[in-house]
Amino acid sequence: MANRTDPAAKSIRGTNPQNLVEKILRSKIYQNTYWKEQCFGLTAETLVDKAMELDHLGGTYGGNRKPTPFMCLVMKMLQIQPEKDIVVEFIKNDDYKYVRILGAFYLRLTGTDVDVYRYLEPLYNDYRKLRQKLADGKFALTHVDEVIDELLTKDYSCDIALPRIKKRRTLESIGSLEPRKSVLEDDFEEEEEKEENEQIDGLDNGVDERDYYHGRSPIRERDRDRRREIHRYRRRSHSRSRSRSRDRKRHGRSSSPKRRADGPDEPKKKKEKKEKKDDGTDHPDPEIAEANKLRAALGLKPLKL
Repeated sequence: MANRTDPAAKSIRGTNPQNLVEKILRSKIYQNTYWKEQCFGLTAETLVDKAMELDHLGGTYGGNRKPTPFMCLVMKMLQIQPEKDIVVEFIKNDDYKYVRILGAFYLRLTGTDVDVYRYLEPLYNDYRKLRQKLADGKFALTHVDEVIDELLTKDYSCDIALPRIKKRRTLESIGSLEPRKSVLEDDFEEEEEKEENEQIDGLDNGVDERDYYHGRSPIRERDRDRRREIHRYRRRSHSRSRSRSRDRKRHGRSSSPKRRADGPDEPKKKKEKKEKKDDGTDHPDPEIAEANKLRAALGLKPLKL
């Protein structure tokens, strides 16, 4: 009798609410000591006190796959089926984070697609830490927003298969849901306004500079004269450098042909001239010059008189 669903409870998704939990897990919950001792005779009002005592969440753990107290309370809520207003108050409870997660988990199992997105998405802004019991019995650190994301995007959570829900964009396309509004939207709007103001200020500064350059004023005339003088000085220095470079090129061109003319034939002429001086044939005395020619033909040294 203690494990039967409340006769006044309505069917969820065409079945008994307790059947949303797999039979094997349901049997282990019925045999658990916490279920027998702490969950017996609980009502929607007294269930809140037990939920406030929770210090972790999780599905089953250990070699025998024992259910956690969190899972036993979820099963009890499916059995007694509390009113929707009570579940919403669980979700909106800011003081007890495990009470909030308990209400969100139950609503994910039993609520409509629109209610699931409407009441669970605001919990994305809750970043408080949670203790989660893993399958090996150890604890891991998680956060409220991570658990909510798992409920909205995954097929399994805490060893329970979650009912399928429609995608958010599908509900938006048929008009059941409004586009999600981010908490940071106000900050984005402030940043956009600030950027627009900066652009307007930049345009105003550009107009002032344009007036400075196109208007008539003594300061503008003085700046214009100064720029003209600088331009003239640069033009003169440029023309001087060009004339110097031209002179250098002309000088190089005029000297290069002489070097090319003296280059290859000059050593031969110097050598022949030196040989003539050495054989003595250019001696001023004709007789000695004639004798030196004869001696040169015979391979003898010339006379030096």
